[in-house]
Amino acid sequence: MLVRDRMSKDVVLITSTTTILEAEKLMKENEIRRLPVVDRDKLIGIVTYNDLLEAEPSKATTLSRFELTYLLSKMNVAEIMEKNVITIKPDIPIEEAALIMKKNKVGGLPVVEETRVVGMITESDIFDVLVETLGVELGGTRITLELPEKPGELHRVTGIVSQFMVNILSLATFYINERPDLRYVVIRVATRDYEPIIEAFKADGITVKHVWVSPVDEEV
Repeated sequence: MLVRDRMSKDVVLITSTTTILEAEKLMKENEIRRLPVVDRDKLIGIVTYNDLLEAEPSKATTLSRFELTYLLSKMNVAEIMEKNVITIKPDIPIEEAALIMKKNKVGGLPVVEETRVVGMITESDIFDVLVETLGVELGGTRITLELPEKPGELHRVTGIVSQFMVNILSLATFYINERPDLRYVVIRVATRDYEPIIEAFKADGITVKHVWVSPVDEEV
């Protein structure tokens, strides 16, 4: 899955002359928290909701509401925007976008092709991918296994499940920090009758760490 598959394509853009009040209004109307700033179709900055909050005078100010509104109506986003914008290209894997956000502690990335903004990928998009990848909304039973880090282990797991003619809804692996020789395998199967599968895992020497039946009412 690539960034272009999950990015928002209808990006609200502003210019450096957009006022802070106008930017705040756009964010509220479109229910977004960041606005790329462009000049002649070229990205020159980004403004976030937190930037707008920091630009507002302190609540302890003696200015009246009218004076505050007038002040903010005269301030352009060019005065508060972040100019060193971290961007990403549309054909980058989605997990790389998540890593860039984590390392740089940002909640969204403008997606840029050449110099033009073609989309926006945010932490909400990443969460959606996580939910979909783990099959959270598909119901069934989630089983966490502990396996040695060596070739053939996933084949062993899927082979056991196939004996019960049950679909695998999702499968993910996670490394255990303190044990590089082991990893967790989280598998979601399309059944609530999981006991026979668990017994088969144990009979084959596979450690079952956790079992959780989805609260989704409908059978998969």
